[in-house]
Amino acid sequence: MPKIIVVNDKMQQGYRYELVAPVGRDFDPEFKPELTPQEMLELGVFGGRYMTDCRAEFPPKWFARARLDPEKHDPQKNFFGVNASQPLSVWRWKGWLTPEDPRGWFQWYCRYYMGRRLPEVDAWQISRWKALRRHIAQVRKNCRRGDFTCRPRQRQAILHWAYDAREL
Repeated sequence: MPKIIVVNDKMQQGYRYELVAPVGRDFDPEFKPELTPQEMLELGVFGGRYMTDCRAEFPPKWFARARLDPEKHDPQKNFFGVNASQPLSVWRWKGWLTPEDPRGWFQWYCRYYMGRRLPEVDAWQISRWKALRRHIAQVRKNCRRGDFTCRPRQRQAILHWAYDAREL
């Protein structure tokens, strides 16, 4: 029987969704993230500020070793130690947010990982995820493998999309 999640945080009040797939499984065949949400949070993404007020929605183990800062965005919390984020206002202006996921792609991914499926939203977000491959190609073309000093902002941005930029 599907589980219903009710969200009440700073950005959503009374939002409800169903978990219809097993956690971490039954992904679209074109969507093959290299990192789980927990791994991303542990490595350091979004300056540690992302999702600090909505922990109750997700498994506590995701946050046990997460590199977070509930007070401010801190680029030092990121794996590559640089800022690779756009402000939420830019995300809104560019149309990158949906009513279902007002925090953006990573919120979508966390909910998708947990088992929520919204076919139209999923297809759109997966197409955005696939488009990031152009950045991976640029890093591969211009950097020696494992040289984290080469294009660190681009590597951090790649990490924000569940690709393991440490492997490039």
